[in-house]
Amino acid sequence: MSQPTPEVYEQGKGMDAHNQVMRDIRSRKEKSYDPHQPTRVWLDEDNTPDGVKRSLTIILNTGGCRWARAGGCTMCGYVAESVDGGSVPHEALMDQIDVCLEHEAANADEPAPLIKIYTSGSFLDEREVGADSRRAIAETFGDRERIVLESLPDFVDREKLTDFTQYGLQTDVAVGLETATDRVRRDCVNKYFEFEDFEAACADAAAVDGAGVKAYLLMKPPFLTESEAIEDMVESVERCLAVEGCHTVSMNPCNVQRYTMVDELYFNGGYRPPWLWSVADVLERTADVDGIVVSDPVGHGTDRGAHNCGECDDLVQKAIKDFDLRQDPTVFEQVDCECKATWKVVLEHETGYNQPLTR
Repeated sequence: MSQPTPEVYEQGKGMDAHNQVMRDIRSRKEKSYDPHQPTRVWLDEDNTPDGVKRSLTIILNTGGCRWARAGGCTMCGYVAESVDGGSVPHEALMDQIDVCLEHEAANADEPAPLIKIYTSGSFLDEREVGADSRRAIAETFGDRERIVLESLPDFVDREKLTDFTQYGLQTDVAVGLETATDRVRRDCVNKYFEFEDFEAACADAAAVDGAGVKAYLLMKPPFLTESEAIEDMVESVERCLAVEGCHTVSMNPCNVQRYTMVDELYFNGGYRPPWLWSVADVLERTADVDGIVVSDPVGHGTDRGAHNCGECDDLVQKAIKDFDLRQDPTVFEQVDCECKATWKVVLEHETGYNQPLTR
């Protein structure tokens, strides 16, 4: 990538320009959402420091991410699924939790030991989830083994974490770091904090007995070539897991969501989601790091999600899921396809001036 001049970050350029564009894009949102219903809820399995656990994943419907309301990240359309008005009352949030518990009871023989709670913003931001709601949710799931809470590093606070650890809950903060490279995070993702802020959040979590951090990274943000995205991910995984308190990295291949800058680029032929071969390559190359590395490509095999040629997508996705649970890179030796040759050509010849080289 070319090196910017200091003037790029003046008023009306850089982050200010990104925010202005994204506020305009998100103003096109038309659908409204029920504050008494969660955005999504599902059951799955996840790899944790204590082994593979059955999980209940909850995406609470809140007033949305504070940063997204200012403009926000180039790839994130989740604020478009938020409740209008900027806040959800305590009673409505607890109604959402009840809906999720009913879903679990109807679809599982016993309660899941792992709970994962996301808000498409920051669960620990009290403008999204108030202190009373946070403590009530902690009490509700106090009999489980582990809980994951989504938050930007700004809101990671030792006292908030002890609301959960006091019940004996192993508590992980899922921090949307996206990349360990400050320039990529700022210019490609439009996120305002730096890697040192992530390190500070890890330190705060590590200071609480029973708490830790799960870093979320973004595979191939806009404006990076396929090869640049791979190298950025490999370096980011290694740097994250070298930070005390961070025990897991979840690498999320970028998918094209509505009401985002990525969607605008994609529609105009300026963006292609990453190849599944690239996801597998990063997982293989970081398999020996001291920590857990997982990936769950959303919308895999579709034009808007990580994909290969269409023939091998499900097979490669299955290998990725297998790696998530067993952390064994040899699973990728069992998958191959003719399109892998095309992927290698893309890595060699795609540049910032001709991307995307393929669709």
